[in-house]
Amino acid sequence: MPSPLAALLALQTSFWELISGGSILANVVLVILLGFSVYSWTIIFAKWSSLGAARKSDARFLRAFRKANGIESVMVASEQFRPSPLVSVFDAGYEEVSRQVKAKGIPSNQDSITRSLQIGTNQQLARLENGLGWLATTASVSPFIGLLGTVLGIIRAFSNLKGAGSTSLDSVGPGIAEALIATAAGLFAAIPAAMAYNHFNHMLKALGSDMDDFGLEFLNLIERSFGD
Repeated sequence: MPSPLAALLALQTSFWELISGGSILANVVLVILLGFSVYSWTIIFAKWSSLGAARKSDARFLRAFRKANGIESVMVASEQFRPSPLVSVFDAGYEEVSRQVKAKGIPSNQDSITRSLQIGTNQQLARLENGLGWLATTASVSPFIGLLGTVLGIIRAFSNLKGAGSTSLDSVGPGIAEALIATAAGLFAAIPAAMAYNHFNHMLKALGSDMDDFGLEFLNLIERSFGD
């Protein structure tokens, strides 16, 4: 009885033999799916790191914001929490408040401040969403690319069957294996991308909600700081 290591080596050898013996079009499909998968995993790891860091830095800045006595002290404290998304939203609101204070001595247009905060929120969400479109594309397109490889494998199987004139496994096996490999490759690229896309969308919704809530707290701070 062969050892597990020997069986594994034999399986790997036969697998690579199937790929190397595949048709050019089928191998092109596999290379395309490999590219989709590699780039998707690059985005997944990058987003996992950046969104996790954003949530942690937002939480630290929010604690400092709530402990601050006024808007100027928040401005000073914000420097140590960059590049927190909430700090960027705060900067957008602070710049509008500063313009109004320079012009009239007090913040006189709350709607303008609210719009500035919303613009800052939208800009941060757009920045954080960068790359998610590729995950959505991979999740939706990869199965169809894999299906193309499947069709090519089936065509090869029937072509070999016709040429051999018999229904032996040796004649149809390579084509069927090629089809199954393409199907598996398409799913291997699509499933992680779909799961990651949904998870990151959930995280972005939570971050967007936090930024909207922060905008309300910012307006409350302005009223306390400049109220009569």
